[in-house]
Amino acid sequence: MQDLPENHGLTSKHLLSFFKKVQESNLDINSFILMKDGQAISQFYRKPYRKDTPQLLFSLSKSFTSIAVGIAWDEGYFDLHDKVISFFPDKLPDHISPNLSQMTIHHLLSMTAGHQDNIYGEVIKHSDWIASFLSQEVHHVPGSYYRYSTHSTYMLSSIVEKVTGQNLVDFLMPRLFEPLEIPRPSWETCPKGITAGGMGLSISTEGIARFGQMLLEKGLFNNKRIVSEKYINLATSKNADTMRDEDRIDFSKGYGYQLFLCRSDCFMGNGRYGQLCFVAPKERIVIAATSCLPSMKHLQSLLDLIYEYILGQINYETSSNLKDELALQKYLSNIAYPLPVSKDLIDKELVFKDARYSIHKNPQCIEEVRFSFQNNQLEFQMMYDNKVNKGYLFEFGTLFHGQDLFTKDLALHDQEVATHAYWCGEDTLVLTLFYIETPYVIKYNISTKNKTIELQCSNNASLDTQDYKITGVLL
Repeated sequence: MQDLPENHGLTSKHLLSFFKKVQESNLDINSFILMKDGQAISQFYRKPYRKDTPQLLFSLSKSFTSIAVGIAWDEGYFDLHDKVISFFPDKLPDHISPNLSQMTIHHLLSMTAGHQDNIYGEVIKHSDWIASFLSQEVHHVPGSYYRYSTHSTYMLSSIVEKVTGQNLVDFLMPRLFEPLEIPRPSWETCPKGITAGGMGLSISTEGIARFGQMLLEKGLFNNKRIVSEKYINLATSKNADTMRDEDRIDFSKGYGYQLFLCRSDCFMGNGRYGQLCFVAPKERIVIAATSCLPSMKHLQSLLDLIYEYILGQINYETSSNLKDELALQKYLSNIAYPLPVSKDLIDKELVFKDARYSIHKNPQCIEEVRFSFQNNQLEFQMMYDNKVNKGYLFEFGTLFHGQDLFTKDLALHDQEVATHAYWCGEDTLVLTLFYIETPYVIKYNISTKNKTIELQCSNNASLDTQDYKITGVLL
Protein backbone atom coordinates (compact mmCIF):
# COMPACT_ATOMS: atom_id res chain seq x y z
CA MET A 1 0.00 0.00 0.00
CA GLN A 2 1.35 3.44 -0.98
CA ASP A 3 0.91 6.37 1.39
CA LEU A 4 1.98 10.01 1.42
CA PRO A 5 5.33 10.72 3.11
CA GLU A 6 3.68 13.67 4.89
CA ASN A 7 1.56 11.18 6.86
CA HIS A 8 4.75 9.69 8.31
CA GLY A 9 6.88 12.67 9.29
CA LEU A 10 8.61 13.20 5.95
CA THR A 11 7.94 15.67 3.15
CA SER A 12 7.75 15.20 -0.59
CA LYS A 13 10.02 18.23 -0.90
CA HIS A 14 12.83 16.64 1.12
CA LEU A 15 12.44 13.32 -0.67
CA LEU A 16 12.62 15.08 -4.04
CA SER A 17 15.87 16.68 -2.88
CA PHE A 18 17.15 13.24 -1.89
CA PHE A 19 16.37 11.64 -5.25
CA LYS A 20 17.84 14.58 -7.16
CA LYS A 21 21.00 14.36 -5.06
CA VAL A 22 21.24 10.64 -5.84
CA GLN A 23 21.10 11.44 -9.55
CA GLU A 24 23.58 14.33 -9.25
CA SER A 25 25.97 11.97 -7.45
CA ASN A 26 25.82 9.55 -10.41
CA LEU A 27 24.56 6.75 -8.19
CA ASP A 28 22.96 4.24 -10.56
CA ILE A 29 19.98 3.01 -8.55
CA ASN A 30 17.73 0.68 -10.54
CA SER A 31 14.94 0.34 -7.99
CA PHE A 32 14.17 1.92 -4.63
CA ILE A 33 11.45 1.48 -2.02
CA LEU A 34 11.18 3.62 1.11
CA MET A 35 8.91 2.19 3.81
CA LYS A 36 7.87 4.01 6.96
CA ASP A 37 5.63 2.54 9.66
CA GLY A 38 5.05 -0.50 7.46
CA GLN A 39 3.86 1.41 4.40
CA ALA A 40 5.63 2.33 1.17
CA ILE A 41 5.80 6.11 1.01
CA SER A 42 8.09 6.54 -2.00
CA GLN A 43 9.44 4.24 -4.69
CA PHE A 44 10.71 4.09 -8.24
CA TYR A 45 11.89 1.62 -10.85
CA ARG A 46 14.38 3.00 -13.35
CA LYS A 47 13.17 1.96 -16.78
CA PRO A 48 13.64 -0.71 -18.14
CA TYR A 49 13.76 -2.25 -14.63
CA ARG A 50 10.31 -3.23 -13.37
CA LYS A 51 8.43 -3.84 -10.18
CA ASP A 52 7.66 -7.49 -10.86
CA THR A 53 11.14 -8.58 -11.96
CA PRO A 54 13.35 -10.63 -9.61
CA GLN A 55 16.74 -9.09 -8.89
CA LEU A 56 20.03 -10.84 -8.21
CA LEU A 57 21.02 -10.00 -4.62
CA PHE A 58 24.67 -11.07 -4.64
CA SER A 59 25.83 -10.97 -0.97
CA LEU A 60 22.50 -9.65 0.29
CA SER A 61 21.62 -13.35 -0.02
CA LYS A 62 23.64 -13.85 3.18
CA SER A 63 21.02 -12.12 5.32
CA PHE A 64 18.35 -14.55 4.07
CA THR A 65 20.62 -17.49 4.91
CA SER A 66 21.01 -16.06 8.40
CA ILE A 67 17.24 -16.15 8.90
CA ALA A 68 17.19 -19.75 7.63
CA VAL A 69 19.71 -20.57 10.37
CA GLY A 70 17.59 -18.74 12.93
CA ILE A 71 14.46 -20.64 11.96
CA ALA A 72 16.31 -23.99 12.06
CA TRP A 73 17.71 -23.04 15.48
CA ASP A 74 14.21 -22.11 16.70
CA GLU A 75 12.98 -25.54 15.54
CA GLY A 76 15.70 -27.33 17.50
CA TYR A 77 17.81 -28.66 14.65
CA PHE A 78 21.06 -27.47 16.25
CA ASP A 79 22.62 -25.12 18.77
CA LEU A 80 24.48 -22.03 17.60
CA HIS A 81 27.56 -23.23 19.47
CA ASP A 82 27.65 -26.63 17.79
CA LYS A 83 31.01 -27.39 16.19
CA VAL A 84 31.14 -27.10 12.39
CA ILE A 85 33.19 -30.30 12.01
CA SER A 86 30.46 -32.29 13.79
CA PHE A 87 28.17 -31.93 10.78
CA PHE A 88 30.62 -33.23 8.16
CA PRO A 89 32.59 -36.20 9.51
CA ASP A 90 33.14 -37.52 5.97
CA LYS A 91 34.57 -34.22 4.68
CA LEU A 92 37.28 -33.58 7.26
CA PRO A 93 40.97 -33.15 6.40
CA ASP A 94 43.51 -35.68 7.64
CA HIS A 95 44.70 -33.22 10.27
CA ILE A 96 42.14 -31.23 12.27
CA SER A 97 43.80 -28.16 13.78
CA PRO A 98 42.77 -26.90 17.23
CA ASN A 99 41.31 -23.76 15.64
CA LEU A 100 39.23 -25.72 13.13
CA SER A 101 37.95 -27.96 15.91
CA GLN A 102 36.69 -24.88 17.82
CA MET A 103 34.80 -23.30 14.92
CA THR A 104 31.03 -23.11 15.54
CA ILE A 105 27.87 -22.00 13.76
CA HIS A 106 28.10 -18.74 15.73
CA HIS A 107 31.53 -18.08 14.23
CA LEU A 108 30.26 -18.70 10.70
CA LEU A 109 27.35 -16.33 11.30
CA SER A 110 29.55 -13.55 12.68
CA MET A 111 32.32 -13.90 10.06
CA THR A 112 34.83 -14.84 12.78
CA ALA A 113 35.67 -18.38 11.61
CA GLY A 114 39.37 -17.55 12.00
CA HIS A 115 40.72 -17.35 8.44
CA GLN A 116 43.40 -14.72 7.86
CA ASP A 117 42.47 -13.88 4.27
CA ASN A 118 39.55 -14.19 1.88
CA ILE A 119 39.40 -17.90 1.00
CA TYR A 120 36.86 -17.55 -1.82
CA GLY A 121 39.34 -18.16 -4.63
CA GLU A 122 40.83 -21.21 -2.97
CA VAL A 123 37.51 -22.85 -2.13
CA ILE A 124 36.01 -22.60 -5.63
CA LYS A 125 39.02 -24.35 -7.19
CA HIS A 126 37.38 -27.59 -6.08
CA SER A 127 33.97 -29.06 -6.84
CA ASP A 128 33.47 -30.06 -3.19
CA TRP A 129 33.23 -26.70 -1.44
CA ILE A 130 32.61 -28.22 2.00
CA ALA A 131 35.80 -30.31 1.95
CA SER A 132 37.71 -27.41 0.44
CA PHE A 133 36.49 -25.01 3.16
CA LEU A 134 37.42 -27.42 5.93
CA SER A 135 40.90 -27.92 4.45
CA GLN A 136 41.77 -24.20 4.61
CA GLU A 137 44.21 -23.14 7.31
CA VAL A 138 42.47 -21.46 10.26
CA HIS A 139 45.07 -18.94 11.41
CA HIS A 140 43.17 -17.39 14.33
CA VAL A 141 41.20 -18.70 17.26
CA PRO A 142 37.56 -18.60 16.07
CA GLY A 143 35.77 -15.55 17.46
CA SER A 144 38.94 -13.47 17.69
CA TYR A 145 39.34 -12.22 14.11
CA TYR A 146 36.80 -10.80 11.64
CA ARG A 147 37.14 -11.76 7.98
CA TYR A 148 34.19 -11.35 5.61
CA SER A 149 33.72 -14.76 4.01
CA THR A 150 31.14 -15.81 1.45
CA HIS A 151 31.96 -19.45 2.05
CA SER A 152 31.29 -19.17 5.76
CA THR A 153 27.73 -18.41 4.70
CA TYR A 154 27.84 -21.32 2.25
CA MET A 155 28.73 -23.59 5.16
CA LEU A 156 25.67 -22.32 7.04
CA SER A 157 23.51 -23.25 4.06
CA SER A 158 25.18 -26.67 3.94
CA ILE A 159 24.48 -27.26 7.62
CA VAL A 160 20.80 -26.29 7.30
CA GLU A 161 20.39 -28.59 4.30
CA LYS A 162 22.23 -31.42 6.08
CA VAL A 163 20.13 -31.35 9.25
CA THR A 164 16.73 -30.66 7.63
CA GLY A 165 17.10 -32.90 4.59
CA GLN A 166 15.78 -30.08 2.37
CA ASN A 167 17.42 -27.59 0.07
CA LEU A 168 17.35 -24.05 1.40
CA VAL A 169 14.55 -22.82 -0.88
CA ASP A 170 12.29 -25.76 -0.01
CA PHE A 171 13.00 -25.23 3.68
CA LEU A 172 12.23 -21.50 3.48
CA MET A 173 9.15 -21.60 1.24
CA PRO A 174 6.54 -22.24 3.98
CA ARG A 175 8.62 -20.60 6.71
CA LEU A 176 9.77 -17.34 5.09
CA PHE A 177 8.99 -16.78 1.42
CA GLU A 178 5.28 -17.67 1.43
CA PRO A 179 4.49 -15.64 4.58
CA LEU A 180 6.34 -12.68 3.01
CA GLU A 181 4.37 -13.21 -0.23
CA ILE A 182 7.56 -13.86 -2.19
CA PRO A 183 7.08 -16.23 -5.16
CA ARG A 184 9.39 -19.23 -5.25
CA PRO A 185 12.80 -17.69 -5.93
CA SER A 186 15.81 -18.84 -7.89
CA TRP A 187 18.88 -19.52 -5.74
CA GLU A 188 22.12 -20.68 -7.34
CA THR A 189 23.99 -23.74 -6.10
CA CYS A 190 27.53 -25.06 -5.78
CA PRO A 191 28.83 -27.80 -8.12
CA LYS A 192 27.43 -30.41 -5.70
CA GLY A 193 23.94 -28.87 -5.81
CA ILE A 194 23.98 -27.27 -2.34
CA THR A 195 22.42 -23.80 -2.19
CA ALA A 196 25.20 -21.21 -2.39
CA GLY A 197 23.93 -19.35 0.70
CA GLY A 198 26.31 -16.42 0.48
CA MET A 199 25.21 -15.35 -3.00
CA GLY A 200 22.95 -16.21 -5.90
CA LEU A 201 19.44 -15.47 -4.56
CA SER A 202 17.03 -13.55 -6.82
CA ILE A 203 13.86 -11.89 -5.52
CA SER A 204 11.99 -8.68 -6.30
CA THR A 205 12.73 -5.34 -4.64
CA GLU A 206 9.33 -5.61 -2.94
CA GLY A 207 10.50 -8.93 -1.49
CA ILE A 208 13.60 -7.23 -0.09
CA ALA A 209 11.38 -4.55 1.48
CA ARG A 210 9.11 -7.15 3.11
CA PHE A 211 12.17 -8.99 4.43
CA GLY A 212 13.41 -5.72 5.93
CA GLN A 213 10.01 -5.08 7.49
CA MET A 214 10.14 -8.53 9.10
CA LEU A 215 13.56 -7.66 10.55
CA LEU A 216 12.21 -4.33 11.80
CA GLU A 217 9.33 -6.13 13.52
CA LYS A 218 11.83 -8.49 15.21
CA GLY A 219 10.78 -11.59 13.34
CA LEU A 220 7.09 -10.86 12.77
CA PHE A 221 5.35 -10.17 9.47
CA ASN A 222 1.62 -9.44 9.31
CA ASN A 223 1.45 -10.67 12.92
CA LYS A 224 2.88 -14.07 11.91
CA ARG A 225 6.03 -15.22 13.67
CA ILE A 226 8.76 -16.00 11.11
CA VAL A 227 11.79 -16.28 13.40
CA SER A 228 12.20 -15.73 17.11
CA GLU A 229 12.79 -12.27 18.55
CA LYS A 230 15.69 -13.81 20.45
CA TYR A 231 17.42 -14.69 17.19
CA ILE A 232 16.79 -11.24 15.68
CA ASN A 233 18.29 -9.66 18.78
CA LEU A 234 21.39 -11.84 18.38
CA ALA A 235 21.57 -11.13 14.66
CA THR A 236 21.45 -7.36 15.17
CA SER A 237 23.92 -7.28 18.09
CA LYS A 238 27.64 -6.66 17.69
CA ASN A 239 29.25 -10.07 17.35
CA ALA A 240 32.41 -8.93 15.55
CA ASP A 241 34.55 -5.81 15.33
CA THR A 242 34.79 -4.53 11.74
CA MET A 243 36.97 -1.45 12.25
CA ARG A 244 40.22 -3.00 10.97
CA ASP A 245 41.22 -1.41 7.64
CA GLU A 246 37.68 -0.01 7.22
CA ASP A 247 37.10 3.62 6.25
CA ARG A 248 33.39 3.35 5.38
CA ILE A 249 31.58 4.48 8.49
CA ASP A 250 28.51 2.25 8.11
CA PHE A 251 30.68 -0.82 7.56
CA SER A 252 32.85 -0.12 10.62
CA LYS A 253 30.27 -0.26 13.42
CA GLY A 254 30.36 -4.01 13.84
CA TYR A 255 28.83 -7.17 12.42
CA GLY A 256 25.90 -9.20 13.69
CA TYR A 257 24.74 -12.40 12.08
CA GLN A 258 25.11 -11.72 8.34
CA LEU A 259 24.13 -8.10 8.92
CA PHE A 260 26.27 -4.96 9.18
CA LEU A 261 25.60 -2.62 12.09
CA CYS A 262 25.40 1.07 11.13
CA ARG A 263 25.11 4.50 12.72
CA SER A 264 22.19 5.38 15.00
CA ASP A 265 21.38 1.73 15.82
CA CYS A 266 20.53 0.98 12.18
CA PHE A 267 21.63 -2.18 10.38
CA MET A 268 21.78 -3.50 6.83
CA GLY A 269 22.29 -6.43 4.56
CA ASN A 270 24.02 -5.56 1.32
CA GLY A 271 25.42 -7.06 -1.85
CA ARG A 272 27.83 -6.34 -4.67
CA TYR A 273 27.06 -3.34 -6.89
CA GLY A 274 24.89 -1.82 -4.14
CA GLN A 275 22.03 -4.23 -3.43
CA LEU A 276 20.58 -3.03 -0.13
CA CYS A 277 18.19 -3.83 2.70
CA PHE A 278 18.53 -1.02 5.26
CA VAL A 279 16.61 -0.94 8.55
CA ALA A 280 16.32 2.03 10.93
CA PRO A 281 14.40 0.68 13.98
CA LYS A 282 14.01 3.97 15.89
CA GLU A 283 12.63 5.75 12.84
CA ARG A 284 10.65 2.62 11.75
CA ILE A 285 12.13 2.92 8.28
CA VAL A 286 13.03 0.18 5.79
CA ILE A 287 14.80 0.92 2.51
CA ALA A 288 15.18 -1.66 -0.26
CA ALA A 289 17.30 -0.85 -3.29
CA THR A 290 18.93 -2.58 -6.24
CA SER A 291 21.76 -0.83 -7.97
CA CYS A 292 24.74 -0.91 -10.28
CA LEU A 293 27.37 0.94 -8.29
CA PRO A 294 31.03 0.60 -9.35
CA SER A 295 32.19 -0.02 -5.77
CA MET A 296 30.80 -0.43 -2.28
CA LYS A 297 32.25 3.00 -1.41
CA HIS A 298 29.46 4.34 -3.59
CA LEU A 299 26.98 2.43 -1.42
CA GLN A 300 28.40 4.38 1.53
CA SER A 301 27.70 7.57 -0.45
CA LEU A 302 24.07 6.46 -0.84
CA LEU A 303 23.86 5.73 2.90
CA ASP A 304 25.23 9.19 3.68
CA LEU A 305 22.41 10.71 1.62
CA ILE A 306 19.85 8.49 3.36
CA TYR A 307 21.01 9.71 6.76
CA GLU A 308 21.04 13.36 5.67
CA TYR A 309 17.89 13.64 3.57
CA ILE A 310 15.63 10.96 5.10
CA LEU A 311 16.55 9.99 8.66
CA GLY A 312 17.70 13.54 9.42
CA GLN A 313 14.49 15.18 8.15
CA ILE A 314 11.77 13.38 10.13
CA ASN A 315 9.35 15.90 11.59
CA TYR A 316 5.84 14.89 12.57
CA GLU A 317 4.60 18.48 12.39
CA THR A 318 4.76 18.40 8.58
CA SER A 319 1.69 19.06 6.45
CA SER A 320 0.90 17.94 2.93
CA ASN A 321 1.58 20.15 -0.10
CA LEU A 322 -0.08 19.04 -3.32
CA LYS A 323 2.43 20.87 -5.50
CA ASP A 324 5.37 19.11 -3.83
CA GLU A 325 3.61 15.74 -3.96
CA LEU A 326 2.95 16.05 -7.68
CA ALA A 327 6.52 17.23 -8.34
CA LEU A 328 7.91 14.18 -6.53
CA GLN A 329 5.65 11.72 -8.34
CA LYS A 330 6.45 13.26 -11.72
CA TYR A 331 10.17 13.07 -11.03
CA LEU A 332 10.04 9.44 -9.92
CA SER A 333 7.87 8.36 -12.85
CA ASN A 334 10.41 9.78 -15.31
CA ILE A 335 13.50 8.03 -13.93
CA ALA A 336 14.94 5.96 -16.75
CA TYR A 337 18.24 4.68 -18.07
CA PRO A 338 19.39 7.29 -20.64
CA LEU A 339 18.68 5.89 -24.10
CA PRO A 340 19.84 8.01 -27.06
CA VAL A 341 17.57 8.21 -30.09
CA SER A 342 18.84 8.17 -33.66
CA LYS A 343 18.36 11.57 -35.27
CA ASP A 344 18.25 10.29 -38.83
CA LEU A 345 17.33 6.79 -40.01
CA ILE A 346 17.17 7.47 -43.76
CA ASP A 347 18.74 4.50 -45.57
CA LYS A 348 20.96 3.69 -42.62
CA GLU A 349 19.47 0.22 -42.42
CA LEU A 350 21.01 -0.44 -45.83
CA VAL A 351 24.46 -0.42 -44.18
CA PHE A 352 23.69 -3.72 -42.46
CA LYS A 353 20.85 -5.06 -44.60
CA ASP A 354 21.33 -8.84 -44.87
CA ALA A 355 25.05 -8.40 -44.25
CA ARG A 356 27.45 -11.15 -43.17
CA TYR A 357 30.96 -10.52 -41.90
CA SER A 358 33.73 -13.05 -41.48
CA ILE A 359 35.55 -12.29 -38.23
CA HIS A 360 39.30 -12.51 -37.81
CA LYS A 361 40.60 -15.00 -35.25
CA ASN A 362 39.81 -13.83 -31.72
CA PRO A 363 39.86 -15.14 -28.10
CA GLN A 364 36.04 -15.04 -28.02
CA CYS A 365 35.95 -17.66 -30.83
CA ILE A 366 33.44 -15.60 -32.84
CA GLU A 367 33.62 -16.68 -36.50
CA GLU A 368 30.90 -14.60 -38.10
CA VAL A 369 28.38 -11.83 -37.38
CA ARG A 370 25.16 -11.35 -39.32
CA PHE A 371 22.57 -8.58 -39.65
CA SER A 372 19.11 -8.55 -41.17
CA PHE A 373 16.16 -6.13 -41.20
CA GLN A 374 12.53 -7.16 -41.31
CA ASN A 375 9.36 -5.34 -40.21
CA ASN A 376 11.43 -2.49 -38.75
CA GLN A 377 13.36 -4.94 -36.57
CA LEU A 378 17.10 -5.56 -36.65
CA GLU A 379 18.33 -9.07 -35.99
CA PHE A 380 21.94 -9.30 -34.84
CA GLN A 381 23.63 -12.71 -34.73
CA MET A 382 27.04 -13.95 -33.62
CA MET A 383 28.25 -17.35 -34.83
CA TYR A 384 30.86 -19.15 -32.74
CA ASP A 385 33.34 -21.84 -33.78
CA ASN A 386 31.47 -24.42 -31.71
CA LYS A 387 28.46 -23.74 -33.97
CA VAL A 388 26.57 -21.91 -31.21
CA ASN A 389 24.41 -19.09 -32.58
CA LYS A 390 23.61 -16.10 -30.35
CA GLY A 391 20.88 -13.89 -31.78
CA TYR A 392 19.06 -10.75 -30.59
CA LEU A 393 16.24 -8.60 -31.92
CA PHE A 394 16.27 -4.80 -31.70
CA GLU A 395 13.83 -2.02 -32.48
CA PHE A 396 14.86 1.58 -33.08
CA GLY A 397 13.32 4.16 -30.76
CA THR A 398 11.88 1.64 -28.31
CA LEU A 399 12.93 -1.22 -26.06
CA PHE A 400 12.40 -4.79 -27.20
CA HIS A 401 12.01 -7.51 -24.56
CA GLY A 402 13.25 -11.04 -25.16
CA GLN A 403 15.05 -13.93 -23.45
CA ASP A 404 18.72 -14.87 -23.34
CA LEU A 405 20.97 -17.40 -21.61
CA PHE A 406 23.37 -15.29 -19.57
CA THR A 407 25.45 -15.57 -16.39
CA LYS A 408 24.02 -14.28 -13.12
CA ASP A 409 26.40 -14.93 -10.21
CA LEU A 410 27.63 -18.50 -10.58
CA ALA A 411 25.99 -19.96 -13.65
CA LEU A 412 24.09 -19.36 -16.87
CA HIS A 413 20.38 -18.65 -16.53
CA ASP A 414 17.63 -18.09 -19.08
CA GLN A 415 16.48 -14.57 -18.23
CA GLU A 416 14.79 -11.48 -19.60
CA VAL A 417 16.84 -9.10 -21.72
CA ALA A 418 15.69 -5.67 -22.93
CA THR A 419 17.42 -4.48 -26.10
CA HIS A 420 17.88 -1.04 -27.64
CA ALA A 421 19.45 0.15 -30.91
CA TYR A 422 20.43 3.55 -32.21
CA TRP A 423 22.74 5.09 -34.80
CA CYS A 424 25.70 7.07 -33.52
CA GLY A 425 27.30 8.90 -36.42
CA GLU A 426 27.16 7.90 -40.07
CA ASP A 427 28.11 4.24 -39.91
CA THR A 428 28.22 3.35 -36.22
CA LEU A 429 25.46 1.28 -34.69
CA VAL A 430 25.14 1.01 -30.89
CA LEU A 431 23.31 -2.04 -29.54
CA THR A 432 22.53 -2.18 -25.80
CA LEU A 433 21.36 -5.22 -23.84
CA PHE A 434 19.88 -4.83 -20.36
CA TYR A 435 19.77 -8.05 -18.34
CA ILE A 436 17.11 -6.61 -16.09
CA GLU A 437 17.26 -9.35 -13.44
CA THR A 438 20.84 -8.21 -12.71
CA PRO A 439 22.82 -4.95 -12.87
CA TYR A 440 24.53 -6.08 -16.08
CA VAL A 441 24.38 -3.94 -19.23
CA ILE A 442 26.24 -5.00 -22.38
CA LYS A 443 26.98 -2.59 -25.27
CA TYR A 444 28.11 -3.35 -28.80
CA ASN A 445 29.56 -0.45 -30.80
CA ILE A 446 29.64 -1.57 -34.44
CA SER A 447 31.31 0.41 -37.22
CA THR A 448 31.69 -0.44 -40.89
CA LYS A 449 33.99 1.08 -43.48
CA ASN A 450 35.25 -0.11 -46.88
CA LYS A 451 33.64 -3.54 -46.46
CA THR A 452 35.23 -4.09 -43.04
CA ILE A 453 33.67 -4.23 -39.59
CA GLU A 454 34.89 -3.34 -36.11
CA LEU A 455 32.84 -4.50 -33.15
CA GLN A 456 33.63 -3.35 -29.61
CA CYS A 457 31.88 -5.04 -26.70
CA SER A 458 31.81 -3.35 -23.29
CA ASN A 459 30.00 -4.09 -20.03
CA ASN A 460 29.19 -1.93 -17.05
CA ALA A 461 30.21 -4.49 -14.43
CA SER A 462 32.89 -7.15 -14.12
CA LEU A 463 31.47 -10.57 -14.88
CA ASP A 464 32.20 -13.43 -17.27
CA THR A 465 31.81 -11.14 -20.30
CA GLN A 466 34.99 -9.09 -20.61
CA ASP A 467 35.43 -6.07 -22.85
CA TYR A 468 36.82 -6.97 -26.26
CA LYS A 469 37.22 -5.77 -29.84
CA ILE A 470 36.94 -7.89 -32.98
CA THR A 471 37.33 -7.05 -36.66
CA GLY A 472 36.30 -8.70 -39.90
CA VAL A 473 35.46 -8.37 -43.58
CA LEU A 474 32.21 -8.38 -45.52
CA LEU A 475 31.28 -11.71 -47.13
